[in-house]
Amino acid sequence: MTDPSPAHAAAQDLGVQALHAGYGEIKVLQGIDLVARKASITAVVGANGAGKTTLMQVLAGLITPSSGTISLSGTAIQAQPTHRRVAQGVVLVPEGRKIFPDLSVRENLLLGAVTARARPHRDETMEQVCTMFPRLAERIGQLGGTLSGGEQQMLALGRGLMAQPSVLLLDEPTLGLAPGIARQIFRIVPRLRDMGITILIAEQDLHRTLRIADYAYVLENGLVAAEGTGEALEQDPAVRRAYLGRD
Repeated sequence: MTDPSPAHAAAQDLGVQALHAGYGEIKVLQGIDLVARKASITAVVGANGAGKTTLMQVLAGLITPSSGTISLSGTAIQAQPTHRRVAQGVVLVPEGRKIFPDLSVRENLLLGAVTARARPHRDETMEQVCTMFPRLAERIGQLGGTLSGGEQQMLALGRGLMAQPSVLLLDEPTLGLAPGIARQIFRIVPRLRDMGITILIAEQDLHRTLRIADYAYVLENGLVAAEGTGEALEQDPAVRRAYLGRD
């Protein structure tokens, strides 16, 4: 997947300003400001319950914010439904993978290419995804539910790429994976950035995530507790003590 298609090349900025969201009376995000710069890796890290998944679902249009602005290359999209955001290139790879277990690997991948943005590139992107994930090519006719956890995560990521994203939202992509598969995911994400895709990744694995991030935000109780380059946050004594368990 080294040669990005024209749709992949049109990376976009994704910005959030004063974002508040939650579930009924439960307030989770309490005024988030962040920017995912085009063709970069922006990380959102923090402990379980910090608000990472809620943020990703709000950005994808699955949860309506109570207030605040979400902008895609300067255009407000917080009122747009999920399918409109996908059509514009904002694609979520959700926590827990959420593939279709009774469909084949090929059918799962094709479902990622249903938009007018993605359909013209479907065959080319399928070939690229299978090159990036040879295991999927080997199991192309196999039912999704029979794959291992790591293979299902590859399938979920491949399905997201089939949508020709300009902004790819990765929600806990290594959660529950064996260490070797998690390392493979962390090797793939920088390659996607180098293709020209804007990456926003939410992860509990702070150490590995900060190592690949161009910029990162630390969430704590629905607020940005710290921000900076991935390298700077990894070396910050307060962040190391609070989140990395080291001095």
